[in-house]
Amino acid sequence: MSAVPSFTDTLIAWQKRAGRHDLPWQNTRDPYRIWLSEIMLQQTQVTTVIPYYLRFLERFPTLEALAAAPQEAVIEYWAGLGYYARARNLHRCAVEIVAVHAGKWPKSVDRLASLPGIGRSTAAAIAAFAFGERAAILDGNVKRVLCRFFAIEGFPGQASVERALWARAETLLPECDIEAYTQGLMDLGATLCSRRKPHCNDCPLQQACQAHRTGRAEDLPTAKPRPALPERHGHYVFVSDGHRVLLERRPAHGIWGGLLVPPEGETAAVLARLGISDASESPLGTLRHSFTHFRLTLSATLCHIDAPKAIADPSLCWIALESAAEAGVPTPIRKLLEGIAPAREAQ
Repeated sequence: MSAVPSFTDTLIAWQKRAGRHDLPWQNTRDPYRIWLSEIMLQQTQVTTVIPYYLRFLERFPTLEALAAAPQEAVIEYWAGLGYYARARNLHRCAVEIVAVHAGKWPKSVDRLASLPGIGRSTAAAIAAFAFGERAAILDGNVKRVLCRFFAIEGFPGQASVERALWARAETLLPECDIEAYTQGLMDLGATLCSRRKPHCNDCPLQQACQAHRTGRAEDLPTAKPRPALPERHGHYVFVSDGHRVLLERRPAHGIWGGLLVPPEGETAAVLARLGISDASESPLGTLRHSFTHFRLTLSATLCHIDAPKAIADPSLCWIALESAAEAGVPTPIRKLLEGIAPAREAQ
């Protein structure tokens, strides 16, 4: 018997019996909800995504609602999930489907993959779950499962290895039950065939898995050669009267694109730019935050002023201190804001 029917049939049966069936984006054919979950799940774990997903749908319940919203509002409801290009592309994609496709989702993988922020694997997942299309996915979890089951050597992100994985994924597609098969791949990689300490004894594919047979489950997939991450430093100035704090909207592209952060730079230079000369200063501490391509060390200063100053720059705004941490700020800035106690209003 070939590995293909053994792999697919076993995986489908396992998913129906023991896979995940209660995730909030399951049991629906709505491409909007499926697409939203797939974008949020890129680079992010299910447990982190669920509350963001539910909150996002409360604010943007339909594709049309998302397309009609300003991008700043979308960024605000994405804040904390990271990889903010996903949020910008999410909005661009919604706008394009409404404007170009009259709100109708394309059904083919190729047409879905041409939309902003939707790659080949995400397009296949949408096509499979929303339209029952027979299409192969190849996200990080699936790459790990295939590399281990078939003992595929080499870093999966390398072009030649990825081509081989796509070819393998295409040959494994079942003739029916594409939804259970696709969900089974995701479930297996997320719950049992984990990156570290895989639960091989509970895996339905254990007997035929070449990595398990040879004791190499934790060695595959081959890790990406990682050079030392470069170090960057940034200093942020929190200007506050004890009730409000001054925040600045970042440009759409680059680090924390579209989010609100305190003005960045040396304290004296920032205060001079803002025309503030009578502030009392105190250090707020230092935080380290890792991005994909570098590590950032943030230092911060709190500058207390008597009253908010009128600012002509439209990228700057005064935000109530008690709600600033929820106003669409990146996670490190939120942590620093939470360390600033709002002053009590006069009784």
